Amino acid sequence: MISIYSISALIVAYLFGSIPSAVWIGEAFFGIDVREYGSGNAGATNTFRVLGKNAGIAVMTIDILKGFTATNLAYFIGLSVTGPQHSIVFVNYQLALGVTAVMGHLFPIFAGFRGGKGIATLFGMVLAVHFGAAMFCVSIFLLVLMLTRYVSLSSIIAGFSFPMSIIFVFHSPLRSVVLYGMCICILILVTHQKNIERLVRGTESKVNLFRRKTAV
Repeated sequence: MISIYSISALIVAYLFGSIPSAVWIGEAFFGIDVREYGSGNAGATNTFRVLGKNAGIAVMTIDILKGFTATNLAYFIGLSVTGPQHSIVFVNYQLALGVTAVMGHLFPIFAGFRGGKGIATLFGMVLAVHFGAAMFCVSIFLLVLMLTRYVSLSSIIAGFSFPMSIIFVFHSPLRSVVLYGMCICILILVTHQKNIERLVRGTESKVNLFRRKTAV
């Protein structure tokens, strides 16, 4: 059922997703636009690379909250529209709101429609829809990162682990969640195309885990 509340929630979800945390923090505290440096993306990974750990943590936290908050707007639409919590209709509303927030992150109206890759916002959405699967993805991400030190590869494999965990670990009966997981895989492949090319060529940047930068 489409109502003024559900339409309004989708608009608010897009606006949440459009908050360009990396751009605003970079300009407010460092006087630079992170999209002009590093990988050119307005996301947490590039913020870590360009502005450092503190700014990166702030951006990552905000981006996760964007997806989590937007997805949970389903609670404010009204049970008369969405049905009870965890019902098919309710979860579908959550997915629609979360996807809209991710689109806002990719194409933010507040930053000239030049955003990031949406991984942190996607994670916030997954966290709201299925906490267990979100934790499974985090475990995979950290494992791959420890083994390879590639953030991009860790994000790709963690993203692909979501539908696998939904199907084989948690046995979710909701087909829409499984379909959404498949769409995540496609989106990640599209947004990480350049990273995949660099991984194949062996030129992708690695992160230095548990190491301090030595002074020059």
